[in-house]
Amino acid sequence: MPRMSAEERRESVIRAATIEFARGGYHGTSTEAIARRVGVSQPYLFRLFPGKKAIFLAVAQRCVEDTIRTFAEASEGLEGEEALHAMGNAYTKVIAERPERLMMQMQMYVAVKAAEEEGDHEFGESVRAGWMRLWDTVHVPLGADVNETTTFMAYGMLVNCLAAMGFPPEHRVWEGLYPSARLKGRLET
Repeated sequence: MPRMSAEERRESVIRAATIEFARGGYHGTSTEAIARRVGVSQPYLFRLFPGKKAIFLAVAQRCVEDTIRTFAEASEGLEGEEALHAMGNAYTKVIAERPERLMMQMQMYVAVKAAEEEGDHEFGESVRAGWMRLWDTVHVPLGADVNETTTFMAYGMLVNCLAAMGFPPEHRVWEGLYPSARLKGRLET
């Protein structure tokens, strides 16, 4: 079997770290657990990334980029309400099928607040920059309407919170959301 390149190993670290950070958050996840999941030593892990923070930020960036791609692909060639429902359907499908992506998003927000409380603003700058790219990806297909974009993003955050808390799709808390913002199947947390 051919050896993996450093880039392929970096990819495997990002995938493994997504799962670990989604479960344990920044402070509750050890680099040892990430290395073990990847099947490498910690020293090798640190040849790929300078430290835990760099791994977390790479995972956060990937999480945001995956969500941007989900919205961009879903809304391609659409606008207005058609784009809104296509993006909503695509997103709820992703978080139902890949709950680690939802949990990683939630961990990103917690990590930003905790880091800034400790005086570290790099987390926040990086995550906010990604969130703004996400905003812009949604904003254009929704007609560059600030109110529509705000409403869509607000619904998305509500969906995140309800799904993260494990409310099943048939629960009454979902009734006020437009159909494309509702989970279609059980979310495993």
